Amino acid sequence: MCNCQTIMPSYEAEQHIIAATQHILKALGASKNLSDEFKRVLTELDSHLSTMTIITETEGGRFSEIEEQLKHAERKIIRWESDPCLIWDSGPMEATEYLQAVNEILIVIESLGGLSLSENGKPKEIALRAQNALQRAMSRLEEELCHILFQHKQYFKPQYVLLHSRAEGVFYDESFASVEDEIVDETSQRDGEDRESAECYLDLVDPCVIPNIKSIANVMSASNYIQEFCEAFIDIQREALYEYLSVLEMEKLSIEDVLKLEWDCLSRKIKKWIWIMKVIISVYLASEKRLCDQILGDFGSFNSFCFIEISKDSVLCLLNFGQAITTGPQKPEKLFRLLDMYEIMADLHLEMDSLFSEDNGSFIRIEYHKLLSGLGASARETFMRFGNAIASDASIRPFPGGGIHPLVKYVMNYMRLLPDYCDTFNLLLKDQDIDESNAVVEIDNGQDFSSSTSCPMAYHLRSIASSLESNLIDKSKLYKDDSLQYIFLMNNIHYMVKKVKDSDLRLFFGDEWIRKHIGKFQQHATSYVRATWSSVVSMLRDDGNTNLKERYRRFSIAFEEVYKNQTRWCIPDLQLREDLQISTSQKVIPAYRNFVGINNRNVSDKHVKYTTDDLEELLLDLFVGSPRSLHNSRRR
Repeated sequence: MCNCQTIMPSYEAEQHIIAATQHILKALGASKNLSDEFKRVLTELDSHLSTMTIITETEGGRFSEIEEQLKHAERKIIRWESDPCLIWDSGPMEATEYLQAVNEILIVIESLGGLSLSENGKPKEIALRAQNALQRAMSRLEEELCHILFQHKQYFKPQYVLLHSRAEGVFYDESFASVEDEIVDETSQRDGEDRESAECYLDLVDPCVIPNIKSIANVMSASNYIQEFCEAFIDIQREALYEYLSVLEMEKLSIEDVLKLEWDCLSRKIKKWIWIMKVIISVYLASEKRLCDQILGDFGSFNSFCFIEISKDSVLCLLNFGQAITTGPQKPEKLFRLLDMYEIMADLHLEMDSLFSEDNGSFIRIEYHKLLSGLGASARETFMRFGNAIASDASIRPFPGGGIHPLVKYVMNYMRLLPDYCDTFNLLLKDQDIDESNAVVEIDNGQDFSSSTSCPMAYHLRSIASSLESNLIDKSKLYKDDSLQYIFLMNNIHYMVKKVKDSDLRLFFGDEWIRKHIGKFQQHATSYVRATWSSVVSMLRDDGNTNLKERYRRFSIAFEEVYKNQTRWCIPDLQLREDLQISTSQKVIPAYRNFVGINNRNVSDKHVKYTTDDLEELLLDLFVGSPRSLHNSRRR
């Protein structure tokens, strides 16, 4: 059966219960049969009830004041729920009033916290209303925060500075046949603007709204909603970082994607990665860290927490690309990109350690240093494989014309790039063993090693050059003609010397190495003249059995045979070619002139096929790499 009796509000019921209890106590106290002890207890209980009456009456008055304060704040909160405009877009006064309303709700909640609240009744109702209004206000502040961050984010798009590496154009195939001799003519900017620190701070959010964001953070923190503030802040800033990486054209590639790329494409992506790493770490993340500190620096570790949550995915994505590079095959042309990656990470490691210095960022520091170490190991292994490949490069056919072998061009142009990385190489190679017999530098009495000629890199470079020279000797033996062997060795050793003299390699090889190898190619030139022209000139000698006509004829035949063969031979260096032509003339022309001068009266002109001037002209046709016949020669 339904109970239709009106339920008395809790506050009024409490007053009636206290009054009834006090009436009973007075009736009991009038009895004369009570002991003194019992009367004392009754007196104390009556005093306590009187106190409760005073407190309850006081609370009742305060509840009215608190409820009125809550109603005032609720009106402000509710008004904005029906307004499509955003509070902070409506002006500073509106924002201030809204925050003030939230503070009033907090005051109500704090005031109720000091009073006794029964499970039902007016005080409990006020408390629930206050909590509900606070939740609605916090949701609105989250929306306002996201809008402010999104609406006032700021980007910068630094001009992409192409890393003009001197290694541009260096590529390798198994025969060392694909190489350009002029790759080193490109200007290296590694020690110029590209190596300058890009460290600076940017305003990722318009500075004029920072106070607004901080005011929201302060109110949400006071309301115990700082976690919700951080989550909204992280979501917006993390998305902004993703978007910025997209602006910088950084692709998210898996290890499998990276390994499938052709070298030219991969090289471009590595150069862009190097640039992006510098921009993101030195500029963007430094600025993000500062923004987190500006807004959340007063809230304990929340600033560090937010920064790491914002940045970790993007940083790990960048590191994963680097890890993929170390996983791929270690071909020689990859060395310079590995060194560039290693150096930029070494340059930035202090900044990374500072950005992620807290314990909760240690896993990022660990991954960063793991990649740095991996790049160093990969670069070192690639360099060692390069040296081994030179020593083991074999040919089954001689190189046509005895010119400069592609292996020599490749190796010397490759080595000319390495001094740019001297400090890094010395660090990576300091513990690597090397065959000292291949790397020794001959010195004059009293001459000391310089620091550059005695550093680890210098030993390795000279060892590579020694392996190359040994390989050239083996390749020269493929020529059946001894004279062509000397031309081949002369050409290639001269090329090695020229590349060393005209570059920073001179600092690592030393002047004595240069002098020794100048002597070597000069000796090969002398051996060529002796091996080729001694037998030709010997045809002019009187052996006691051959008449003058026959000696003229034999000399002409021998000369023509040499001419026919050696116009096909090649000496690419003009000065070296001219020097050898002069040496050859000094061997041939005086002997021929003397022979003709002595015997011109004893033989008719029809038996003298070539004059001295003819021979001098014909000798200028040698070593041009273009076969000629005596019928289309420049004889005058």
